[in-house]
Amino acid sequence: MDEKENIKERNEICSRTLKTGSRTYFFDARETRAGDYYLTITESKKNFSETGEITYKKHKIYLYKEDFSKFQSILDDMIRFIINEKGREVISERHQKDFKNHTTYNQEIKDGQQKKTSDIKNFTNINFEDI
Repeated sequence: MDEKENIKERNEICSRTLKTGSRTYFFDARETRAGDYYLTITESKKNFSETGEITYKKHKIYLYKEDFSKFQSILDDMIRFIINEKGREVISERHQKDFKNHTTYNQEIKDGQQKKTSDIKNFTNINFEDI
């Protein structure tokens, strides 16, 4: 076994995977050079180009033991807040298995119920500081 394989083997301690539609989440316990452990959380999202080529966009978080408690506390608070405010039911049509990649606006145009351009402009000019 060469040095690269040895480092990779030592670095990857434990892994779990969560697949959800077009996203996959990887939770990996890894080892530092000093022999301590840390967590990486990777979101990988499958994308399709116009030519049908599949690409993956990845985002990674490195989480170290000294931050576990604070991270978990804030994550738990945020999850409770969202559940209390909006419940557990997923309300976005994009999360439905039969969702076709069409926006409501495109469907309304197709049905002959076009929205006024001013309504769309007003929607895109929302100042989030006012919310």
